[in-house]
Amino acid sequence: MNMSMKGKRGLVMGVANDRSIAWGIARALHEAGAELAFSYQGEAFGKRLEPLAQSVGSDFMVDVDVTDDASLDAAFESLGARWPTIDFVVHAIAFSDKSELTGRFLNTSRANFKNSMDISCYSFIEVARRAYPLMKENGGTLLTLTYQGSNRVVPSYNVMGVAKAALEAATRYLANDLGPDGIRVNAISPGPMKTLAGAAIGGARKTFKHTEQNAPLRANATLEAIGGTAVYLASDAGACTSGEIIRVDGGYHVLGMPQADNL
Repeated sequence: MNMSMKGKRGLVMGVANDRSIAWGIARALHEAGAELAFSYQGEAFGKRLEPLAQSVGSDFMVDVDVTDDASLDAAFESLGARWPTIDFVVHAIAFSDKSELTGRFLNTSRANFKNSMDISCYSFIEVARRAYPLMKENGGTLLTLTYQGSNRVVPSYNVMGVAKAALEAATRYLANDLGPDGIRVNAISPGPMKTLAGAAIGGARKTFKHTEQNAPLRANATLEAIGGTAVYLASDAGACTSGEIIRVDGGYHVLGMPQADNL
């Protein structure tokens, strides 16, 4: 099984800091031999990203607003000018108004629903459309990130659960569209993580503790485990895997109720 990424290159979108899931994936891809480019949004995130990018030998960073077509076009034109072909894109981008990630889903506002769906789901389609010309000759891999709140109710996940459900459906439809060109499309679904994004969810600490105590492995996911899964999916070892939602959650998703000691 060849999980080497030597000779492969691609774009990682969504690194916020060194605890980001996107960073765990980027680091694992680098360690497997991949050449990396990064996107960020705004000067503050760019300053955080720069030393991380440098630590994995990358000097290519581009500012991207995924809600702006012109920004996306410019980013991928720049990427195509640097590399005529790419082998993977990691889409680790999601957003919802923090004030709507507590309380009742019933109170979701129209404006935040649209914005959450746009950034958390539709942006993956926009990214795939622009990555396609850079992958269609040699094939490639598109990866995104989801969470089990897409298909089971998780307290305070609210509109993000609906957005992730849409993202998972988009993953399957993109896999079918792009499969004839040798492009694989998959999503990784980690358990709760202590990340900047995860901290925005109401009750995040309790959720993290609960899954750690009850998952079959009695552990939450690690950046290393998620990164290793991404390497598998992006490498030749994942050549026949597409349209999948790969769970990296210590087995928590198989449970019907908490462990007996925690009932």
